[in-house]
Amino acid sequence: MSTQHHHIIIIGSGPAGYTAAIYSARANLAPLLIQGSMPGGQLTTTTEVENYPGFVDGILGPDLMQEMENQAKRFGCNIKTALVEAVDLTVKPYKIKTAEETFTTDTIIIATGANPRYLDLPNEKSLIGFGVSTCATCDGAFYREQTIAVVGGGDSACEEALFLTRFAKKVYLIHRRDQLRASKIMQDRVFKNPKIELVWNSAVSELVGEKPAGLKKIILTNTLDQSKSELEISGIFMAIGHVPNSQLFETQLDLDTDGYIITSPDSTKTKIPGVFACGDVRDKVYRQAITAAGSGCMASIEAERYLESL
Repeated sequence: MSTQHHHIIIIGSGPAGYTAAIYSARANLAPLLIQGSMPGGQLTTTTEVENYPGFVDGILGPDLMQEMENQAKRFGCNIKTALVEAVDLTVKPYKIKTAEETFTTDTIIIATGANPRYLDLPNEKSLIGFGVSTCATCDGAFYREQTIAVVGGGDSACEEALFLTRFAKKVYLIHRRDQLRASKIMQDRVFKNPKIELVWNSAVSELVGEKPAGLKKIILTNTLDQSKSELEISGIFMAIGHVPNSQLFETQLDLDTDGYIITSPDSTKTKIPGVFACGDVRDKVYRQAITAAGSGCMASIEAERYLESL
């Protein structure tokens, strides 16, 4: 197995990874970007993206990511489709191993993203973008004057439901228990909003619909007596959390209680010099393509300055 050395290696290929690649390549650092198991990240599972600046008529998620990849290649970024199996941050230069190759590098930019939690229903993934979503900010505007639902009981679910009332005529908030986990202030806002109806002690057991017509209704199972009911809705938003893809680093970097990589304030620096983290693997608050891209820019500039200091 051969070993190649690079000044900078970027792990991950969403908006954060590609932006870091564009900036690093333009700085003549000849970066290597390792795409991972989902080239393009979460945006490749979305349909229309209307809130990314510069696309007045919107753009398909996969098309946006392909444009970013092409831009990175234009400036000389070397892109490999591979899955990183191990990273060793205890040695210098740092070592990165895939199934077929081993790389060493002076700096690493971690842009491995996060995966939304789903309900694992049979046709759930096939309906993403056709009635199933994990981002109200991204997709809420597509449901003007429609009846939709949010699944979850925490602050995120309440925030999603409240945000969606700006567009939808009715929002069901579906929770497995008989009380929310959300903070008191968020609960009060939900209870006071006339557009939100709480559906207690209920779990979504079936999604009825198919592409391209989209979601038509959902089947609910009561968690107390197992009785069935249904709701006619055109959209459902999963707000049951995200899982950051930080497993490779859990014994080497500082993670918070949810597994997100901890970085210095106003920075992408981790606790190890020359190792930076950007995008959704460190951001549990915004989780937007534009904020991920912004942090990818930050990581690249900080990596460049680190290299200059060596």
